[in-house]
Amino acid sequence: MNKPLLQKGLKKMSLFLLCCFVGPFIVHQAFKNQSHPLYLPVLIFGILLLIIAFYYGFSGIKTIVNALLGERKTKL
Repeated sequence: MNKPLLQKGLKKMSLFLLCCFVGPFIVHQAFKNQSHPLYLPVLIFGILLLIIAFYYGFSGIKTIVNALLGERKTKL
């Protein structure tokens, strides 16, 4: 088990959880205030947080699996 790589994966997963809760909240607030002049920038920011959540989720899981099982030796 690669402990520094596992810690890196856990940090990515914590960022994933943060973005996973904050992103939908911001998108919901943007849709509630559609008449506000900052509607579009807030909506875009929320969608970016959702995309970042997907990235950190997959990247964090991949990093944790590599830390626990080791790197793949053969390429497919």
